[in-house]
Amino acid sequence: MKIQEAKLQLDKVIDKARVHLYKPIQVAEILYRDRVENDVDLSDLETYRNSSKKWRDIICMQFLGRTSTSSARYQDDVFNDNAIPPAVLEVLGKENRKKNGIVEAYIYKKFEERFTQMSSGLNYCQHHTPKTFQLDDFLSLFWNEPGLKRSIDKIYEIVVYSLFSAIVDALEVSISVCYNENKKAILQEFEDFAKRVINLSAKQPKLNIKAQINRVGVTNAADRGLDMWTNFGLAIQIKHLSLTEEFAENIVSSVSADRIVIICKDAEEKIIVSLLNQIGWKSKIQSIVTETDLLNWYEKALRGKFSNDLGNKVLRNLMDEIKVEFPTTDATEFSIFLEKRGYDKLSIWEC
Repeated sequence: MKIQEAKLQLDKVIDKARVHLYKPIQVAEILYRDRVENDVDLSDLETYRNSSKKWRDIICMQFLGRTSTSSARYQDDVFNDNAIPPAVLEVLGKENRKKNGIVEAYIYKKFEERFTQMSSGLNYCQHHTPKTFQLDDFLSLFWNEPGLKRSIDKIYEIVVYSLFSAIVDALEVSISVCYNENKKAILQEFEDFAKRVINLSAKQPKLNIKAQINRVGVTNAADRGLDMWTNFGLAIQIKHLSLTEEFAENIVSSVSADRIVIICKDAEEKIIVSLLNQIGWKSKIQSIVTETDLLNWYEKALRGKFSNDLGNKVLRNLMDEIKVEFPTTDATEFSIFLEKRGYDKLSIWEC
């Protein structure tokens, strides 16, 4: 294999990677270890398959504050034939040693570029008020950046959560929890359970709690399940790409809630309804919310009659969730890292 072919394979992995670039970073650390420590055999996967995850995680914790939560099998996909198998790593390693870490530097430059792009989404929120923020413009920042497209699902999730959570808070929704007084004898028998698990007792037969919507959080890259859950029995699944029958069945069967809300693009609504009817799952779907609905609701929340109650809260939610989901790498600390490794002295990799 020629170096040009190996570089093409690497670029494919970088382009497909989500914003955190876990897999490219793993490749960079394998190449760094091979060049500096010389304690791996790039032709023998078992000399670095598991160790490289630890090397990657050290870097990720330093600059991202998190590590990959994907399954071991999914993480190992980086070594598949269509990604960076040992044969490709050998070619990249030879080039990397010959040019003092040029491939490592290339990967970390891509990492830096990706986070610079991501900061544009946060900057948009910070530099706009409820009167000037436009949801379609905000989403376009991610659709139009090839490096960010892979993370658009998380952006949709954040957009939906920020609005839904703000409206539920503004409505001051509460939930009442109580037990059937005809079952008082059972309550007395299991009073310690009732107090510790349900927070009910004979003296406190009823409980009022604030309604909440929660994001599941940073999920596996291959996740196909729940995106948000509530403490009032509702599950929310964000779907912005084409829905297949298998995917639809997976969504519903992987969520135990009786009521599910699906958020999707307008063009997908009829297809989704048809698919759900075909597989017999329609009864579990409470409603389908389209992108047009989101645009209308954002307009009302930011500039409608109750914008004073909702506008700033929605934007605060957006900023907070972007920071949690896509932590910003400290530019100074990252520059020190690049200098320490000597990457700053290397020219752009061309082959």
